[in-house]
Amino acid sequence: MSAPDLPAPGISPPGDGAEWRILGHSYWLRSWSEPCFVFETYDPPGTGIPAHVHRDQDELIYVIEGDVEFELDGTRHRAGAGDIARLPRGIPHGYFSVGTTASRMIFVVTPAGKLKELFDALHDLEDLDEAFARSAAHGVEFVREV
Repeated sequence: MSAPDLPAPGISPPGDGAEWRILGHSYWLRSWSEPCFVFETYDPPGTGIPAHVHRDQDELIYVIEGDVEFELDGTRHRAGAGDIARLPRGIPHGYFSVGTTASRMIFVVTPAGKLKELFDALHDLEDLDEAFARSAAHGVEFVREV
């Protein structure tokens, strides 16, 4: 059995890495390896990512600034700067920037799976149905309201 592909040792300064614009949000790559994908987000007030499920990934989200509501299995929870949201695999979840200023967060996703490839596929895409289809092809399924 071989060791997982780990990132090289070092420091990643702000702005070092890929940037994606996805459905009104900005994402920056902070670290990426087989066992872990770390990215930063900028979410304007009033925006959000609807409920979705990662079947094979766990997420931890550290709120740097702003007011955020996390939807966890259908229930909303408010979080602010310094809070950490724990989103286990298989649990429907989403998040919404609910304050009067933008929110910024650091996401840690393990294992990385196809999430970086998904961000590449979603960059600058504006069609929500196509975003849902591309997400499903990369292991992330959005929960559609009936």
